[in-house]
Amino acid sequence: MRHRAPRLLQTILISSYNTIQAQTPQQRRANERFAKLEAAKRGKSELVGKAKPKPKSPVPIGWVVLLAFVVCGGMLFELAKVVPELWAAISAFVTKWTS
Repeated sequence: MRHRAPRLLQTILISSYNTIQAQTPQQRRANERFAKLEAAKRGKSELVGKAKPKPKSPVPIGWVVLLAFVVCGGMLFELAKVVPELWAAISAFVTKWTS
């Protein structure tokens, strides 16, 4: 005597078998592309796959340039005031250039 599955289980298996749909060509191409990308990832370490993000400066470059200009420019003017000959040469150059 053969064992038979209960009628309800047999009906469920048959109905679920009938509802499985075939892939469309578009789905098949998408699945092949995905499988190809995943296969390419295998065997690579995470460091090779991901590039390290460049560390960003907390201060924008423009502010650094402005600060350097203010500090260095102020130092140059103070140095020119300390050395009177240098100040005279600078003022003569500026006067000659602007007139």
